[in-house]
Amino acid sequence: MHKGSCLCGAVRFEVAGALPNPVACHCTRCRKFSGHIEASTDVPKASVVIEGEDKVTWFVSSEKVRRGFCAICGASLFFDPLFRDWIGISMGAFDGSTGTRLAQHIFVADKGDYYEIADGLPQNAQ
Repeated sequence: MHKGSCLCGAVRFEVAGALPNPVACHCTRCRKFSGHIEASTDVPKASVVIEGEDKVTWFVSSEKVRRGFCAICGASLFFDPLFRDWIGISMGAFDGSTGTRLAQHIFVADKGDYYEIADGLPQNAQ
């Protein structure tokens, strides 16, 4: 069981089972949503329990995706593809160790000009 929360604690979540290795997304939307790059792990929706879900505000960023953040503290928490059975959870929201390692970088063609990616992990332009 992995637990996490937003900054203020109004939204808490639990994920049953092991977490897949996260992916770092450098697309413009993820950078704007998170304030830098967005690293998340994709888990089955059925394995997630959210407490304080009434404090989650959902922003529909495209016809296929909505992004969830805490309405009180503004913490970026969820990436929810509407027509899929999984949800992305921001790695920074987990409490304690996750037992994961970053797997790859995606949308690097959109990355900011103020940093370099030099960790040797796979990079996908889109």
